[in-house]
Amino acid sequence: MRHAKAEPFAASDHARTLTDKGLASARDAGAHLGDTGETPDYAVVSSAVRTRQTWDALVETAGITDCEVSFDDAVFTGSAEVALEVLQAVPEGAGTVLFLGHNPTAAFLAHYLDDGEGDPAAISAMLRGFPPGAVVVLEVAVPWSDLGSETGTVTDFYVGQS
Repeated sequence: MRHAKAEPFAASDHARTLTDKGLASARDAGAHLGDTGETPDYAVVSSAVRTRQTWDALVETAGITDCEVSFDDAVFTGSAEVALEVLQAVPEGAGTVLFLGHNPTAAFLAHYLDDGEGDPAAISAMLRGFPPGAVVVLEVAVPWSDLGSETGTVTDFYVGQS
């Protein structure tokens, strides 16, 4: 998932907060995840304020109650390769994992992991762009440590509405 719409400026990039529209969009994305039953039991979230706020909105509206969350500076400052390494280090017992970060990393990971065999409408929507509040759901059949190119199948793509 990419964080929801954030203000353009703050004292630092890390401190940028969600706009009112972004908060509404994050809540909507959370409701969608709750409605589809795609709620995580493990989450990797960038340490930035806007991603933490997006996470809080998801928790509020998706009904996430039992989820271990890792707020990770590497997801904020690192490349897509670093984010992939963070995901490969997810505990083996984690079933549904949520990655909540920034673009271009979030979009890159979605495209990199996609095997192209998933839901055609979801893939088509994802290929048209990865705006703030975008969530892609992939089914992954390999252990997290083996996560890599084309190891996931896209089953859903949703952009939170405000």
